[in-house]
Amino acid sequence: MVKVDAGGRDRLALAVLAQYRMATTEQMHRVIAPGVRIEQTRRRLAKLRSEGLIDRVTLPQAGRMRAWFASQYGVQIASEWPELREWPPPKLIADHTAARLRAGHALAVAETGLAFLQDARRRGDVCRPLDWIPEVYHPLGGGEAVIPDALLYYRSCGDGGSMLRAFVEVDRATMGPERLAAKLGAYARLHAYVPTPIGRPRPNFGQQPLEEDWRRRYALFPRLLFVLDGTGPTGIATRIQALRAATSALALSSFLRDVPVLAAPLTDLLRNGPSAPVWHPIHVPDQDHKVGWMQSRHA
Repeated sequence: MVKVDAGGRDRLALAVLAQYRMATTEQMHRVIAPGVRIEQTRRRLAKLRSEGLIDRVTLPQAGRMRAWFASQYGVQIASEWPELREWPPPKLIADHTAARLRAGHALAVAETGLAFLQDARRRGDVCRPLDWIPEVYHPLGGGEAVIPDALLYYRSCGDGGSMLRAFVEVDRATMGPERLAAKLGAYARLHAYVPTPIGRPRPNFGQQPLEEDWRRRYALFPRLLFVLDGTGPTGIATRIQALRAATSALALSSFLRDVPVLAAPLTDLLRNGPSAPVWHPIHVPDQDHKVGWMQSRHA
């Protein structure tokens, strides 16, 4: 049996890599041990690698930066822990070539999660490393699904300690603005999706109506946050404009009434923190002033 420090940061480091998919040494340091020297984090990662629990790939285009990910053995061990049992384990990275090809988006998602985690630490709010959960599968029926880049759990210690949840889409400008805006329709379908159990017809008058599938997991539908990266101010403005143009669709009206949709550049999140007024409201297209993501209605 591998000697993982079940009471310390060995366990947390493996859990984070299993859940986040991939992270650099510096990102891992900021997640698991920001109060100590980074050399300690390097030694910890090297130890876990020597035990076969994690592996790494070197990114030649990023100053020989190392990106870490959990091995098949590491995912197998971590998936048995209670803190990870609620969500299915990630698809394993097949080899180092696959890891390099996935690194750009995976590391951007991890950096976005770190922005929320560090902001919570500064504010005294509650957002722990494993409260950032990438790629949570939400079925739509017929083999279709919505898979956000991440699901965020966040408890604000102000305003009565409200629990906030958000679906987060990290866009690196690898698809056109229209394809990005089309994601609004997918989330609207998830908001309205009511599964019909096999062998049971839809309820007639007087029967208990079936509920939307998302209510099994969430007290309220999570707000939707678009984090924009990989382009300059003009590209950011174009993508926000495309998102706002998509809100005119009649099929989105119920969804937009209930769910705040916000967009912000990743650079602004990293510079000012996600709680700062850096978010452009999409669900209110004629609202020009920016807000903090926790200021919108609906928890």
